[in-house]
This record gives sequence, structure tokens and C-alpha cells, in this order.
Amino acid sequence: MLKSRLLRLDKLMASNKIDAIVLNPGPSLVYLTGLHFHLMERPTLFVYHQGGAATLILPELEGAKLAGISLPFNVHTFGDDPSTWQSVFDLALAKWNSKSVLVGVEPNRLRFLEMEYLQKAAPLAKLLSGESVIGVLRSQKDDHEIECMRKAVQIAQKGLLATLPFIKPGISEEELASELIIQLYKAGSSPELPFMPIIASGPNSANPHAVPTSRKLQNGDLLVIDWGGAFEDYYSDLTRTFAIGEPSSELMEIYKTVQAANAVGRAVGKPGLPAGAVDDVTRRVIDQAGYGKYFTHRTGHGLGMEAHESPYMFAGNQLELAPGMTYTVEPGIYLPGIGGVRIEDNIVVTDNGCESLSDMPRDLKVL
Repeated sequence: MLKSRLLRLDKLMASNKIDAIVLNPGPSLVYLTGLHFHLMERPTLFVYHQGGAATLILPELEGAKLAGISLPFNVHTFGDDPSTWQSVFDLALAKWNSKSVLVGVEPNRLRFLEMEYLQKAAPLAKLLSGESVIGVLRSQKDDHEIECMRKAVQIAQKGLLATLPFIKPGISEEELASELIIQLYKAGSSPELPFMPIIASGPNSANPHAVPTSRKLQNGDLLVIDWGGAFEDYYSDLTRTFAIGEPSSELMEIYKTVQAANAVGRAVGKPGLPAGAVDDVTRRVIDQAGYGKYFTHRTGHGLGMEAHESPYMFAGNQLELAPGMTYTVEPGIYLPGIGGVRIEDNIVVTDNGCESLSDMPRDLKVL
């Protein structure tokens, strides 16, 4: 599987006229090599040369992770003395020393630390965004990847269901977030969650990216829970909104509006459809209900080895959906000082339509 991914990478690089791709530790490196490294004060860089050669520059202490790896890498390691690191990069990239090469990087991930060593070792190299290669490579998932994401969704749903009995007036957002994390791990989530859960109650629920606080849940609150699980390097990302006691008529109205927007957003996806069209249909429902200015973010984003990746479901995005693409549908309405609603599901594009990987009920549950 890894060798086939590298072959696909090679073809994409050739068609985009990119000589090499360089990667920091992260999802793309795992995707291509199966190797897990974390970002730290020591540089680590993977270099894939168009044509099949690959170079890995890493600290000596990480060398044990290469045991059993059959991919033909040229490996260069260094010790703890930073004064020796540049010479290792110079040796690893010696053939670039006086050669002009186009090097694709991940614009959201390559650090200055590695970039500086790279540029000193290859002063004629031109760095450019490799998103047209890496983004395309990872955006269409195969059957194994989709199954991992399906399991990540099931883990997330199981974890939240186990948390619901703890939700009651008087518990704080922070306490609830901690309990949800425990239940996600009990449900089988991998240790690295896609993100820390968002638990937002009452007026805090009007902040789409709220951080759990010491605020205690009260009767009449809406409670937004945005959470996810992980399975074998793949993530889920879900949101459900609950009511603590009976909500007001206004809050009930915005809930029903978001629920309707979520339903049309889940149904519309298919091969060939512009990603922006998913945003169009959900936004139209909310606009027609008179709450357009309170829907303050895009309808969704791609999902896989990262919680946010391509494709992005924003107005005007002409990128065409294709089988295997996975993304979220998460319309919301946020009334400042009052409360907010978001309902989020995980979608995969099929050969002739789309499927929701998540099936947790979307009707308002009063707790």
C-alpha cells in the first residue's frame, strides 16, 4: 500500500513539474511511509525526489523506528550537538548544492527550523506550495481509509452516548469535557484525539470555537458538543446540540432551522458537484429563515488523517467532489449573548452520491 502511494505521488509530481517534496513529521509522512515522528526541537525531514529516491534526515534517537521498514530510504542521522546538524543536511542533499530544483512543501506544516537547514544545504532550491500534489494525493480515500473513519465515527458516537448520563444542571463545561475524553478512550479511541472537545453552554454556545470553561450548566441552556474520535490515524469530527430543560421558542426555531440545513447538506453531495455547492444549499435554508448573518463559518471541511484538510466546503469553491472524498457538514446559527446551534456529520462521496458515516439522532434531545 505504501509503495503504491509513493508511485501516485511520483505521477502527481511529474504532472505538476515538481522535482521533490519535503515533509515534516505529520499526517502526510505517516500516509506515505507509516512512520510516526513528533515535532520537537530537533529537525526531522523526509525528502522524496521525483523518480523514486527518498531521503530521511532524523535524530539518532529516532532510528529504532526504522526497524522493519522495507522502503528504500537513504537515512542520515545526527546526534545532540546542534553544531553538527547542518553538515548532515549538506551531505544528505549534496546533489542539490549547485542545482536549481523545484521543491514542494506543505505550507501549513513546514517549520522554519527545517526550512533553514534545507535552504542552506540547497541554496538554489526554489520552495513552493506542494498542496496541488499532497492535497490531491490524500483527498480521495480508499476503502481501508474509509473503514478506519467509519470506526472513528462509531467510537465518537459511543463515547458521547456514554457521557450523556453525566449531563445535568450544575456540572461545569470543563468537568463534562474531561468525562467525554475518558469515555472516548473507553470506547476505543486512539490516544491522539483530533482535537480537545468543545463543550459550550448557554451564551457560550454562540461561540463556534468555544473553549470549555468553569461555567455550570443551567436550565434553559443550549449545549453544543463538538468532539471526535480516532482509529488507526484517522479521525471523526461530530457536533450535536442538546437542551438543558425546555428551550425557549427562539432557540427551538434556530435548532429546527439548523437541522433542516444539515439535512440538505448531507443529501446533496455527489461526484462532479462543486464543493461550494454544499455550502450554497445549507446557507440558503438559513438565509431564508432570516438567520443568514448568524451563520458565520463555512459549511464544512475535509476530514481524514487531519481534522481539517481538503476539500473545504465554502461558497465559491469550484473544486469538484470525487468518490472517496470525505468532509463534514456542520451548519450553525449563533445568537450573541443568547446561544447557538450546530449539527455536524461526516460524509463520504460514493460513486453515485454520498453517505453519512455518522447516524447519531439529530432531533433535539432535552436532558
